[in-house]
Amino acid sequence: MHLGVYSLEKIFYHDEARSVNCKTAMGEITILNNHQPLISVLDKGVIKIIDEKNEEHYIDAESGFLTVLEGNNVRILIDSN
Repeated sequence: MHLGVYSLEKIFYHDEARSVNCKTAMGEITILNNHQPLISVLDKGVIKIIDEKNEEHYIDAESGFLTVLEGNNVRILIDSN
């Protein structure tokens, strides 16, 4: 999937990824390729990304929004104060 993680100040991640795990208002969620379209509010927590080389990336988020679009496009907008 193509994943972008952004704040107003910075681009945290913009590349291909195997999975992304984050904390939503309903609990933890893991997004994989071909996930159903989704919009969700993120709670405070750590976003874990596994890239195409199986390397792990971690991003702290105070809050945010997750959108999963058709065509394996995932966008996460976060407040990273």
